Amino acid sequence: MSGSSLQTRRDGGDILALVDRVKARDISAVSRMITLLENQEPGGINALTELLSVPRHSAVIGVTGYPGAGKSTLIDQLVVAYRQQERRVGVLAVDISSPLTGGAILGDRIRMQQHALDRNVFIRSMATRGQHGGLARATREAVIVLEAAGYDVILIETIGVGQDEVDILDIAQTVVAVVAPGLGDEVQAMKAGLLEVAHIVVLNKGDHPGADMALQDLRECCPLVLRTVVTNGEGIPELVMAIAEHQRMIDLRGQAPSPLEERQRR
Repeated sequence: MSGSSLQTRRDGGDILALVDRVKARDISAVSRMITLLENQEPGGINALTELLSVPRHSAVIGVTGYPGAGKSTLIDQLVVAYRQQERRVGVLAVDISSPLTGGAILGDRIRMQQHALDRNVFIRSMATRGQHGGLARATREAVIVLEAAGYDVILIETIGVGQDEVDILDIAQTVVAVVAPGLGDEVQAMKAGLLEVAHIVVLNKGDHPGADMALQDLRECCPLVLRTVVTNGEGIPELVMAIAEHQRMIDLRGQAPSPLEERQRR
């Protein structure tokens, strides 16, 4: 047997072993697999093909919105709520790329540090690397990895730079758009983009001046708007219930009604 054939067999065996470790919920294997996919290595693509055959039952939830609205803190509170339900949670947080390394500017340990020692929470920052639409290049593939690893809930935070970040619709079953009082011009712009496609709109910082007026304005154009104050957890139980109801509708119908259908129904 030639050296190249032996190397091919060895590499194939390594990939199959990595796939088995992902299925066995090995966190280091999950992280390694996502790295392979981010780097577009052939082994990662081959492994992904193997993982596609694994039954997937995760609730995939996208969280989008402008910077400053509190997306990261909202996700942190959702992780707490889902862990109280004893559900395993994966978080994919999309960040801008470092101009020096190409990696995510914000690292895993900076975000949501209280979950660092919880073996049932996986948090991964992913760099955009020039990708547009609010997601990283390998976000879709990373979701497949987390589903294969048995995470019950997968939360995806988009980068949050504009109203055209609608790629999340292709991945998440439920899309939550987060806004805050005082973002008048941004909210108006979002009405032609994110707010049009979001299944649930969250007005965060609901204790700030102008919150009541913003809530009224949003409810005139969006099918479901909730108020939260994520710094103290206010409104999080209602959001978890709303997401669960939306997921239940998906289970019943095969797919949930679009935000446009919701508006027409109301």
